[in-house]
This record gives sequence, C-alpha cells and structure tokens, in this order.
Amino acid sequence: MIVCRRLLRSKARSECGALLGRSAAVGSFQGKLGQSDVFIRQTSSETSLKSEPKDEIGFKGHDMLAPFTAGWQSSDVHPLVIQRSEGSYVYDINGKKYLDALAGLWSTALGGNEPRLVQAATEQLKTLPFYHSFWNRTTRPSLDLAKEILDIFTARKMGKVFFTNSGSEANDSQVKLVWYYNNALGRPDKKKFIARNKSYHGSTLISASLSGLPALHQKFDLPAPFVLHTDCPHYWRFHLPGETEEEFSTRLANNLENLILKEGPETIAAFIAEPVMGAGGVLPPPKTYFEKIQSVVKKYDILFIADEVICAFGRLGTMFGCDKYNIKPDLVSIAKALSSAYMPIGAILVSPEISEVIHSQSNKLGSFAHGFTYSGHPVACAVALEALKIYRERDIPEKVQSVSPRFQDGLKAFSDSPIIGEIRGTGLILGTEFTDNKSPTDLFPPEWGVGAIFGAECEKRGMLVRVSGDNIMMSPPLIISPGEIDELISIYGDALKFTEKKVNELKAKNK
Repeated sequence: MIVCRRLLRSKARSECGALLGRSAAVGSFQGKLGQSDVFIRQTSSETSLKSEPKDEIGFKGHDMLAPFTAGWQSSDVHPLVIQRSEGSYVYDINGKKYLDALAGLWSTALGGNEPRLVQAATEQLKTLPFYHSFWNRTTRPSLDLAKEILDIFTARKMGKVFFTNSGSEANDSQVKLVWYYNNALGRPDKKKFIARNKSYHGSTLISASLSGLPALHQKFDLPAPFVLHTDCPHYWRFHLPGETEEEFSTRLANNLENLILKEGPETIAAFIAEPVMGAGGVLPPPKTYFEKIQSVVKKYDILFIADEVICAFGRLGTMFGCDKYNIKPDLVSIAKALSSAYMPIGAILVSPEISEVIHSQSNKLGSFAHGFTYSGHPVACAVALEALKIYRERDIPEKVQSVSPRFQDGLKAFSDSPIIGEIRGTGLILGTEFTDNKSPTDLFPPEWGVGAIFGAECEKRGMLVRVSGDNIMMSPPLIISPGEIDELISIYGDALKFTEKKVNELKAKNK
C-alpha cells in the first residue's frame, strides 16, 4: 500500500481513504504517486483496501499503535475488524465471511473454533489461571508440555525446553543463551550471528536485527553490529546462468565459509535459518543447501539455530521442517502453531550439550538469570499440550501430505500468467511473485502496486492473503478441506484475472 502524500497534504485527506476503498481504481490511483513513496509500498504488509462501511461500524482513528501499519492507515481508513472464526473462515464485524488463507499469521493450524483447545483453556483457567516458573516453582502443564515437546521433536535428541511468549521472544532469548554458553566456555569473542538476506526472525529489537528485511530496521538503529548476513537461498532470483540448484547451493556454502573466515571463526557464535523462509517470500531451500550449510558451520564450531516458528507442526508435511530437510540443530525456536495461536506461547529447544553448560554456569553464578513472568504460563501450556495431542492423533502431517498436491498443483497451474514470475512452495505454504516477462529482474514499477491490487481483489472476493510488495504469501489452516482448497484456487484465479487486466491498462497508459 502506498501513502498518497499529495492528497494527505491537501484538505482532501478523506479522499485518500475513499480512493483506497475502491479496488477497481487502485491502479489509476497508484499511477499518480511519486517515487518518494516507493519504499513505503515495498515495506507495507497491509492488504486491506476497505471502503468506508455504510453503517459506520468501524474504528477509523482507533487508539492502537498497530504493528506493521502506517500511521495514516489507522487515521484515515477503517481497519478490517475480525469478530469471529469458524474452521478455515473468519468473519468481520459487518458479517462478511473470508477464507483465511494465511491462517491468522501463519499460525491457526487447527482452524478457528477447535472445541478441545477452548475446553483445555477453560479447565485450566478454572483450576489455576496463573503461576510462574521462577526459583524452581512451576506448574504441571509447564512440565508436561516440556516433556511432550522433547518427545515430539525427533530430528535429533534435545535436552531442555525454555518457554517464551512468542517466536520473537524465542529468538531474542537465543541470542542471550548463545552468549551465556560461550561466556561459560571462556570464549567471550564468539558472539556474532549470521542470518540470511530476506530472512525474518520476528519484529522485536534483537530478533529484527537478525532479519534481512530492511523494513524491520528502519529508524530502529538496526541491524545490530553483531549480526552478519549471508546469501539469500532463492535459486530463481539469484542463480547464475547455467547454474544448477546443487551448484548454487555449493556457491552459497562457499560464500558462507568465506564470510566466516573473513570475520574470524573465533568471533562467530551461531547461524540461524528457517527451513523454509516465510515472510521473506516463501522460499524453500535449493537442493542440497542445508546439507552443505551444516557442513560449513560444524567445521568452524558454529551453532545452528533452526527457526521453526512457521514450519513446525505439519506445515511442510512433516512434524518439523528439520525432519523434511535433515537438519540437526543445536537450538530450535517454536511458537505460532504450538498452541494453534489460541494462546500466546513460544519455546526454545536446547541441545543436551548446551543445556549442560548452562546448568554448570548457573551453578557457579547462583542462578540462570533469564526468564519472563509468563514463561510456561499454565493456560498457554495446557492449550499447547492439547494441540500437540491433536497433531498426533489426527496425524496432521499426513493430512497435509494428502491435500497439499491439490493446493500446490492447483495454484502453480497459474504459473503461465504473464504477470507472474514465480510460484513456489511446499506443503501448505506458497508464495507468488509478480514480475514482468517471467524475469526476476524485470520488476513492475513499484508505484503500480500490483501485489496490493491482487490482495485487495482477494479480500473483495472473500479471501485474506499476505501482501508484501509484489509478493503474495499463503499458508491456510492445516485442517483445510479439499473443497475449501478449490474455493481458494477459484478466488485466486479470479483475482489474478482482474490484476492482469489492471496491469495491461497501466502498461497502455505508460506507453
């Protein structure tokens, strides 16, 4: 979404909201925008182009400082306010029904009204609504969930679980744990982290600095100096002419090794990666990528942190992304589907080797001085326990394997569209990138807002997707039915047809 600065500077501030509300006019409206507004559209994740509701049931000018939202949007455009959910659908305050093709925020894996999760929360609230986990005091749900998580993660044996309230807090805590670990081993200089360009590891200060997304850095004094970035593993966009996926992976592994040698292996603490990049555009790894990357970091005694916040609990057709790509991590971050997003909760899985060092150091210091008031919150843990039972009982990974070909093949059938550069994904996660002439370098003018047009048309037709520039991301609930997948594909196709028409109009006007 682009800020219409000229209109906002004039007396006609309301005209900007009205124009944004008419998806059919988005193209011509955006064509009026200057290049100074380009970065705003590129970094916006807003997909709603809602018009003023006739009955004025809205919250324009509301009191929230809203995440990932420009201030003008809160002031001048009614937000899309979701009131209730049912299975794969959500409903706004005006009663309109939407197929939630992003599962909330990559998170409501079991849909919107799973009664067992509601019951688990209700029973725990009646029994013990809260107690902390400090000073060797805790609750039964916290202990039971820690054990269950260690049992369900089979990519390698892990030793301990540390609870947080989100994926962002998990990755922030990873930094502290890794520093604590290296200090305990007498390696005070081994503190730097390596992330990948375009990766995403949350939106809080430390975790944003681990991200390769510039939007998370603007005016926050980020990235932090201890964070380095290596190549984005996007084969379609970054491979050299004639380079195979395996050769591309080899080049990226060599580049990573060169970066480590340049900085000094004694200064590099950890490498962090999502099995499949989510918010960076849904980027599955190229062939042999993680095999080669793991070999490099192991060679230089660098910890591997697997960010499973999006990929875990069946999203890729395996219980964890580490299972799919044979990743043997030292540390793991999980959240989102851990409770199917019914309660805020995240966690870190810590290898036995690291947890033993942490225990030893805490004995010397008298305490492991890190934690949150709500670490291991009993209600969140009770809900997460029930969610893990459901994933196992219903074999959610197998269900994803059974329906994902319909999802992937149905959407990839649109790959021939003249405005689509690439459609990519695996399991129940998929990204669409709009470019001209099928080229990764022939981009549409940012002021056209091709992705925003498509997102608005999906919303108009009753489906919610994520828009980030000219990238569209989808990750529907894991309980989505074949019929709902067909509906998703149909809406996608109709929105694409409209977007193709608008692009042709914009091209004609700019000849």
